[in-house]
Amino acid sequence: MFRRLSAEAFGTFWLVFGGCGSAILAAGFPDVGIGFVGVALAFGLTVLTMAYAVGGISGGHFNPAVSLGLALAGRFAYKDLVPYWVAQVVGGIAGAAVLYVIASGVAGYTPGGFASNGFDANSPGGYGMLAALVAEIVLTAFFLIVILGSTAKAVPAGFAPIAIGLALTLIHLISIPVTNTSVNPARSIAAAVFAQNGAMGQVWLFIVAPLVGGALGAAIWKYVLSPGESPAGIGQVE
Repeated sequence: MFRRLSAEAFGTFWLVFGGCGSAILAAGFPDVGIGFVGVALAFGLTVLTMAYAVGGISGGHFNPAVSLGLALAGRFAYKDLVPYWVAQVVGGIAGAAVLYVIASGVAGYTPGGFASNGFDANSPGGYGMLAALVAEIVLTAFFLIVILGSTAKAVPAGFAPIAIGLALTLIHLISIPVTNTSVNPARSIAAAVFAQNGAMGQVWLFIVAPLVGGALGAAIWKYVLSPGESPAGIGQVE
């Protein structure tokens, strides 16, 4: 179990450090940066690379909503949910802490939003709470459908991380203007800890909505798209 939890912590560290780091350090640097398209790709690459690196150890979740969805779909043991959640949150906060140390190395630095998620004034596009809620639920649901589908036995083995990474990239391309994209409670908590824009007061939505979306996606896969299936794959930990 120690190796599995360590893998989840390192994977979530990389997701937060790489994804949020691209937004904080490179998105607009100094006048022309990678932009939100580059940030979207960075988040997808973090999951893709770590899924290949440690997916064989822990299943490569790096996200409490993914762990919940996999459990509901019969791919993951319920007894391991809380330990995985703790490892993911701890890893995410550690990644944000290292990122903060690096980002604050510039004179006059202020964290501001620190790549946190939000709605209303904290939404990049000024979207309200309902829009944020719907976006996070729907996008997390489809993320779980992609994860469960790409790791099914009928799909060629070894390609799942590519599909999952590209799905996360697409999700960010859609929702960065709306919520700055969460679909991951650990990522949201980690950024909110260091943000100075009131993000912690809104983080509840980015815990609840992805968990609901993860459960919804698992239910759609299990009962509509592939009833009764419970194959081994990247989401399965024996």
